[in-house]
Amino acid sequence: MDDIYEVYALRYADRPGRTRSDSFLFDPEHASPHDIDYFLWVVRNEARTIVVDTGYDAAEGERRDRAIFAEPASCLLDFGVDPQSVETVVITHLHYDHAGSLYRFPAATFHLQADEMAYATGPCMAHAALNHPFSAEHVCEMVRKVFSGRVVFHDGDAEIAPGVEVAKIGGHTRGLQAVRVKTRLGWLLLASDASHFYENYLGGKIFPIVVESDVMLEGFKRLPTLASAPSLVIPGHDPQVCRFFPRIAGTAEGAATYRLDVEPHADLAALMARY
Repeated sequence: MDDIYEVYALRYADRPGRTRSDSFLFDPEHASPHDIDYFLWVVRNEARTIVVDTGYDAAEGERRDRAIFAEPASCLLDFGVDPQSVETVVITHLHYDHAGSLYRFPAATFHLQADEMAYATGPCMAHAALNHPFSAEHVCEMVRKVFSGRVVFHDGDAEIAPGVEVAKIGGHTRGLQAVRVKTRLGWLLLASDASHFYENYLGGKIFPIVVESDVMLEGFKRLPTLASAPSLVIPGHDPQVCRFFPRIAGTAEGAATYRLDVEPHADLAALMARY
C-alpha cells in the first residue's frame, strides 16, 4: 500500500553540558544535567521517500560551537537516501537545527507553513531574544527556493502525500508544524519541537524558547490526539528516543539510525504511566 510507511530517526549530533533550565521553564531542579539529541527523519515506502527537516551542518556547528557527529547529508547517504534525489522535504520550522543544509537538496520541493516564513522574515527577527535560533543564511536560502518555485506553503493542517500530513501547532515558533505518518501501527506523530522532550508535553512544561506560551501549552494537549497511541508521539530532541526504539545502524555514542514504526521498549509505557 502506498499510504503506509516506515519511519526512521537519524541522530547526527548531541549536546552535553546542558541543564534542566535549558529545557523547562520554572523547573525546581533547574541546575540538574539535561542533555539533548539532534535528529532528522526519513519517511519511506516503495512509492516515495520523504525527508523531514535537514539538520545543521559542520559549518553552522562551528559558528555556534556545537559539534556534530556527522553531516546530516552523510547520514542520509549512509542510510541509502541520496539528498540530491530527494523530491519532498518537510521543514517543521526554520530554526538552524531543522532548516540547515537546504542546499543539499537541489531536486526537492519544500513544505512549510506560511506563518513560519512570515515570522522568520518579519519584525520579530529584529529582536535578539527571538532571532538567535535562526540563521539568516538558512532563511535566505529558503527565500531563494520560494523565488525558484520550490516551496509549497500551507495555512494550517494539510496532506503532503497519501498517509503523510502536517499539523500546524505553533508555540515554539509561529508556524511550527508536526508531521503525521500512517504506519502499520497506526498514525505516528513526529512532534518535532512541538515537544522537545517527552516531559514537555506529558508534564505540560514550557520549553524556554517560545513565542506564544499559551499556544505551546494547547499544542501539548493536541499532540496525543494526532497519534493512534501515546507511544506513537515522537518528541523532537529527547535522547530517550534512542533507548525506547531499536537502533538499526550506527553507535549508541555517535551518529545512528533508529526505527520508530515498531513497538517501543516497555520503559516508554512506564514513563508515560508517571504522568
